[in-house]
Amino acid sequence: MCQKLMIETGQSLSVKEPLPEGKYPSGQEAQETIAHVSPWQEIWQRLRVHRFFQWGAFVLVLLVLLAIFGPLLTPYSYDGTNLSEGLKPPSSEHWFGTDDLGRDIFTRVAYGARISLWVGLAAVSGSIVVGTLLGLVAGYFGRWIDTLISRLFDIMFAFPSILLAIAIVAVLGGGLVKALIAISIINIPTFGRLVRSRVVSLVQEEYVQAARAIGLGHAPIIFRHILPNTIAPVIVQGSLGIATAILEAAALGFLGLGAQRPTPEWGRMLADAREFFQSAPWTVFFPGVMIMITVLAFNMLGDALRDVLDPKLKT
Repeated sequence: MCQKLMIETGQSLSVKEPLPEGKYPSGQEAQETIAHVSPWQEIWQRLRVHRFFQWGAFVLVLLVLLAIFGPLLTPYSYDGTNLSEGLKPPSSEHWFGTDDLGRDIFTRVAYGARISLWVGLAAVSGSIVVGTLLGLVAGYFGRWIDTLISRLFDIMFAFPSILLAIAIVAVLGGGLVKALIAISIINIPTFGRLVRSRVVSLVQEEYVQAARAIGLGHAPIIFRHILPNTIAPVIVQGSLGIATAILEAAALGFLGLGAQRPTPEWGRMLADAREFFQSAPWTVFFPGVMIMITVLAFNMLGDALRDVLDPKLKT
């Protein structure tokens, strides 16, 4: 199979002889030797080795486990009061201590994880659905429709998000569900403008022009050819938006416009414990740390997704 060639230095080189006729692999065998990797598999392969994704996913898994199993680890209920146990520091009996009404803070923090994760996911899901539809319509049809929707987005962006949320809650009334609706509304322009800018560039692509030329209707073109190509930036913004939604829900709860007593929402817990900041700092510390950790985890996931899905950042 190999021949030795002598060169001027006296050294010999081994050269492989060509394979005998009939020994070459068939086309099917050659294809089987080549690992086919789909785009989603490639994304996952790059994502799972990203350090931010690893840490963010690890923290979120712990938060989900806390939300599911945390309340089962203690014999206390989140709204059970015991005034004789009020403001007890962390101990083996109460891991995170108790608040002024003797309620176990660990139990309330665990229930609060359920509420915060639910609010973040639900609010952002609503924003994505409405914002994506408005962005698709504005970018695809253009003209006066685009002008009308874009000006609506500009008006909403003119107000600070938390002030706009407070105004919406003031109109709808206080409560966790009303706060969720307000948070969803104020984040619609973010996704709408993101999708619109992507659609404006996609409608000029040749495959879209070809779809129009063969007589495809607006709906098939939008949902079959344009929408799939807008998913990547929406996913990135969605992961970052969950962190923002959790912060906004905590802010509304702190102001008394979100979750109401005795609901153990983290912002509401901070509002109830602010007067004990010096005498019983654990009542403020643990809800505040949970907000920080959750927001940080989603931001790390968002940064990792952006690095993987943004073609400008691919190396």
